[in-house]
Amino acid sequence: MTIRVMIADDQAMVREAFSILLGAQSDIEVVATAEDGIDAVAKAGELQPDVIVMDIRMPGLDGIEATRQITSRPGSTARILVLTTFNLDEYVYEALRAGAGGFLLKDASGLQLAEAVRVVVRGEALLSPDLTKRLIAEFARMGAPRKPPTGVRIAALTDRENEVLTRIAQGLSNAEIAEKLDVAEETVKTHVGRILHKLQLRDRTQAAVLAWESGLVTPGTSSL
Repeated sequence: MTIRVMIADDQAMVREAFSILLGAQSDIEVVATAEDGIDAVAKAGELQPDVIVMDIRMPGLDGIEATRQITSRPGSTARILVLTTFNLDEYVYEALRAGAGGFLLKDASGLQLAEAVRVVVRGEALLSPDLTKRLIAEFARMGAPRKPPTGVRIAALTDRENEVLTRIAQGLSNAEIAEKLDVAEETVKTHVGRILHKLQLRDRTQAAVLAWESGLVTPGTSSL
């Protein structure tokens, strides 16, 4: 399958460089570029790309609001890969809540960018353990949970599913969860699928946000 990608960044050099890097991959096609959030929202609706590489800071409409508008559109299936830096944790937090599926530093290599696109299009959360810890700390600092209690939704899960959800929110991969719980990786995949279905979530990142905002994961449970 060819992954159709759009790049949204207000810097022409960044758009051109990423287009070249991703275009060199046999399984990735850059179908469009956007110079700001307004342009990104319009082209996303028209072209329906699989992945949008989205800068956070853009004039007119920033990447966070553009992400929110794109992911909340009925029928939208686009995955958002946000470009960020480690000193912008508050923006990463808001992008997560807006529906972003992964994060990547702007100085990442071409190979890292391509692999990030592949990870996000599979619906897997692209969050490093270090970034996950910082995000959980940010939730705690801001007084999470911030949304109405979601205990009813969490209660819909079995004890094992709640355990898997906690590990997802801690940034662990399926393989790492399987090792922690001493089960087969295929079993973890089954649990993840059931969690997303029961909670009506689109991907692992949304599951992680729900776990953080419901209080299921706190700084005290974030050791990896």
